[in-house]
Amino acid sequence: MAGSGMPADEARRQRRAVAVFIVSVLAVLTGGWLVVAALMAPLLPGGAATAGLLYTLLTLVPLAVFILTRTLGVYAGAAVRLLVFRPLWYAQFFVLLVAPVGIVGALAGLPFGRVAAVGRAAVLGAGVLVAVLWVVGYVGSRRLEVRRLGAAFPDLPGSLEGLVIAQISDLHVGPHTSRRYLAHVLAAVRQAAPDLIAVTGDLVDDFPRDVEHYAASLGSLAAPLGVYAIPGNHEVYSGWEELRPRLEALPLTLLVNRAVTLQRDGSRFAVIGTGDPAGGRSGEVAPDIERSLRDVPRGGFVLALAHNPALWPALAERGVALTLSGHTHWGQLAFPRLGWCLASPFLELAMGSHSRGASLLYIHPGTGYWGIPFRLGHAAQVAVITLRRGESTEIREENAGWLRDGELRVVTRDQG
Repeated sequence: MAGSGMPADEARRQRRAVAVFIVSVLAVLTGGWLVVAALMAPLLPGGAATAGLLYTLLTLVPLAVFILTRTLGVYAGAAVRLLVFRPLWYAQFFVLLVAPVGIVGALAGLPFGRVAAVGRAAVLGAGVLVAVLWVVGYVGSRRLEVRRLGAAFPDLPGSLEGLVIAQISDLHVGPHTSRRYLAHVLAAVRQAAPDLIAVTGDLVDDFPRDVEHYAASLGSLAAPLGVYAIPGNHEVYSGWEELRPRLEALPLTLLVNRAVTLQRDGSRFAVIGTGDPAGGRSGEVAPDIERSLRDVPRGGFVLALAHNPALWPALAERGVALTLSGHTHWGQLAFPRLGWCLASPFLELAMGSHSRGASLLYIHPGTGYWGIPFRLGHAAQVAVITLRRGESTEIREENAGWLRDGELRVVTRDQG
């Protein structure tokens, strides 16, 4: 990535990794399409030819458009994202979910000599279920939760008692994002009246120009102690070299492996922001914990913003009191009471709050969504975190509310 501080060998390694990833994903998707086509072609007018056409129109063509817009620097507007990219994601998720069910059905029908019939029935049943889940998930993606939490520390300086932090994360803003929904986010943050606002990565979706849409909707965010943002993996994927100056032009402080020292009622505390693992092992946007903490005063309270929660253990080891992360979206499919989400099989730290010694981590479920508008089991969120002095180091829920049609209704929940 020329000009970004990334060594040439690192850039080549990343390009090779991306190429291998694309080929691997295409191979998996093609296999899924072949399974579905083999089972369903007899029911389609035109048979296998129609199945092949659907594969071309719903996978190959939109995937080619997606890659070309990024590599050639052509901006994908709202129409392309809604009519080309979104059908691409819907179709691939459908195939990835339905094809394994079809295989299981075909194997179940093998002893009875009904491989095709049972496999086809399995695909149809799974397809109906997936369609229903999509509808329910779409409705879920339109809800915005305002969750109020208390982060308690036995040794919290008295001057920081009651400090309010509003966290938004993983907005993935682009020309396709609902302006009405973003207005609800803006209203929720303003109503919380925070002392400090943290935007923990993935502000934009896929292109540097997406910053324009973020600025138009959320660029007016302000707080007495400032608005602080960090890069996420999508800032890296979007082209960090071009995107960074656009973010720096916004009325916020961009923290990339550095710290700022703030004062409240005479006490100093630090806010640090890390880079993101998507930036590789070196280069400007790669995470560098030591550099992030280099200018932090000794013994003071430290708030860390780290998009990927995998960075928290290293921060906890170095005495960071509170780390705010995002990245996982809680898989956009979560069972909070079970402590499981769709991201859990892939990440050790995937959802909720965690403590280690005197350090706390909160993993935000995301304020937006990626790919398709889908959330099941947990709504999008504006987190309002208040620093408290307590007997133990923990994050407690204080109350929560739902934002619908611009009206916030706070519902107090039993803390017992």
